[in-house]
Amino acid sequence: MSEETTIVLVHGALADASSFAGVIRELETAGRTVIAPPNPLRGLLSDAESIATRVTAIEGPVVLVGHSYAGAVIGQASAGLANVKALVFLAGVSLDVGESCASVQAPFPPTLLVKTSYLTDYDAPGAAGGPDLYLASDKYRETLCADAPADLARVMSVTQRPLAGAALGEAATAAGWKAIPSWYLISEQDNGIAPETQRFMAERMTATTETIRGSHAAFIAQPRKVAQFIQKAAGVPGTPHEGPLHHLLHRTGT
Repeated sequence: MSEETTIVLVHGALADASSFAGVIRELETAGRTVIAPPNPLRGLLSDAESIATRVTAIEGPVVLVGHSYAGAVIGQASAGLANVKALVFLAGVSLDVGESCASVQAPFPPTLLVKTSYLTDYDAPGAAGGPDLYLASDKYRETLCADAPADLARVMSVTQRPLAGAALGEAATAAGWKAIPSWYLISEQDNGIAPETQRFMAERMTATTETIRGSHAAFIAQPRKVAQFIQKAAGVPGTPHEGPLHHLLHRTGT
């Protein structure tokens, strides 16, 4: 990429953009321009519209990075955005058209997250309807970031941002990964999204795939490794219209 590439980090549910602090530090030390916008967590399509609006305003090429639920958001948001050159999924949900975050995971083993999350008895503010989803504070670290320092995990549990429960059942209407080269980092010790689910989604995208021995939010404990993975996506040439075939050829060195 001849122009300066902006790396856009999109956080998932039950957290906020500050969870990327270590990765941001590593990327900026490497001379990268980084933006970590807030993900509203109110619904897949509206969240994607919010991120797409922010990305559209960026001059030059963009690498979109999504963690967990945000994988679904960047997959939806990136469709048709000419400046998005690569997608990076960090233990992220990748949806095909018509799928939801719930349906794509249904055939695979349930994770600890199913047992440790709960729905509120009030409707999610700003969402189409239905309750908010939270994670039990005493199970937060074990479920999402078991390899993070205990004091940091505690702060994250107290400040967690809920996801509108209805977002998990909202179907994707676009799949940007079908036209944009994709990278996937599988978390091998994930209690949030089953590694089997992650492998399925990565293989379906013909994504350049690596694994990391870490939790669902492995980027907190291992920011340098994750930043290096993102850098690989940021350094690969290509246009968003070359699609999976170009990406597969790049992987095999053809």
